[in-house]
Amino acid sequence: MKRIRNSLICFISSVIAFLNYASLTAHAEGDVASAVEGTWNSAKSQIKTVTNNVIFPVIDVVLVILLFVKLGLLYMEYRKHGQIEWVPVAIIFGCLIFTLTAPLYIWNVVNL
Repeated sequence: MKRIRNSLICFISSVIAFLNYASLTAHAEGDVASAVEGTWNSAKSQIKTVTNNVIFPVIDVVLVILLFVKLGLLYMEYRKHGQIEWVPVAIIFGCLIFTLTAPLYIWNVVNL
């Protein structure tokens, strides 16, 4: 309990320090728009890199696992009922193709 309280106090003091620093910087310069624009321009490449190298591969892995599980369930249902429902497998496969090819064109769509 004491550890949680100390962590909470540390977190709150960090947030207060950050807010104080942010308010001092904004008042000192007076031009918030250029500061935000400069920060965005410097972070743009990092956002692209993290999205291409971390987020899309994680989504791809989840979709591949989901696709194989759904194919296994499809086979079991076929054995049990003798009919195949292709729509869920086709949707998952379409989403997988979309996320595999998304890094090629998504940045042109978002204008980043």
